[in-house]
Amino acid sequence: MEQIEKLQSEALTKIADCQNNQDLNAVRVEYLGKKGPIQNLMKGMKDLTPDQRPAFGQKVNQLKSQIAKAIEEKREALAKKELQEKIEREKIDITLPGRKPVIANLHPLNLVCQELEDLFIGLGYQVIEGDDIVSDEYCFERANIPKDHPARDMQDSLYIDPNWLLRTHTTAIQMEVLEQSAPHLPIKVVCPGKVYRRDDDDATHSHQFMQMEGLVIGEHVTLSDLKGTLEFMARKLFGQDRQIRFRPSFFPFTEPSVEVDVSCHICNGKGCPTCKGTGWIEILGAGEVHPNVLKMAGYDPDKCSGFAFGVGIERVAMLKYGIDDIRHFYTNDMRFLEPFKRFD
Repeated sequence: MEQIEKLQSEALTKIADCQNNQDLNAVRVEYLGKKGPIQNLMKGMKDLTPDQRPAFGQKVNQLKSQIAKAIEEKREALAKKELQEKIEREKIDITLPGRKPVIANLHPLNLVCQELEDLFIGLGYQVIEGDDIVSDEYCFERANIPKDHPARDMQDSLYIDPNWLLRTHTTAIQMEVLEQSAPHLPIKVVCPGKVYRRDDDDATHSHQFMQMEGLVIGEHVTLSDLKGTLEFMARKLFGQDRQIRFRPSFFPFTEPSVEVDVSCHICNGKGCPTCKGTGWIEILGAGEVHPNVLKMAGYDPDKCSGFAFGVGIERVAMLKYGIDDIRHFYTNDMRFLEPFKRFD
């Protein structure tokens, strides 16, 4: 009987000290296994008298039941403890912000296009896009550039056949808009898109690039209206302190024609490497729409006038974001796009 009480005390102590199921299984095998002390007690019953055996057997069975019950209770306690620890490890703080999905970056050319489109839509312009393949008539002749005109030498074009080519400028879209809108006024459109020229690629030139041309036709539209529009655009793109200046130039579809410079946004007009020490940066060409262009589209140049301008998207993006090589826009290098990550 003393041996039974000793085994009971030892077993219950070991069960209470178990920290995991592996330890608990080891205690179960140690005391309840076929080679354990309880089984040995049962085998020793043959040495007892017939009167002693019933009481002794009852005590051994009670010991076996107590140990088995203690093991099961400990197993349930360990399971609850393990569940609680798992809950603590995996609990979610619902007050934390969720994980945002990865959103693709906007290309800097698209950023500039969107900014310009938003700007001109706010001024009442329409955004008109056209086909990349255009006819020779709308790309050149309607823009006051006949087949024998020397201005065609300024643009080494990519012809598909004698009558069709990849557009060399988005002026082709403007010529179609003029014809389709005649004789209704006013017309206020911007025409963004890719243009193509037979050119050797280097840091500042590409055989494919983007333009956005603007066209305004109405009554008494003057160069002062053009200057105000472009000054507003320059300040929105490069800062509120920007100034612009006109320099005489030549474009077949405008008369008079001007090159437009904006005061350098890096040095604020004092002179730096970006503006080559001049304090000014050339950004676009513009001018009053040529009377011949208006006549071919069905307008009377004595009753209406207008202005046009063409912005190089790559040129603006390079200046705005400090990009030193136009080829970066087309190399598909994800590292180049990283600074332009969206924050929606």
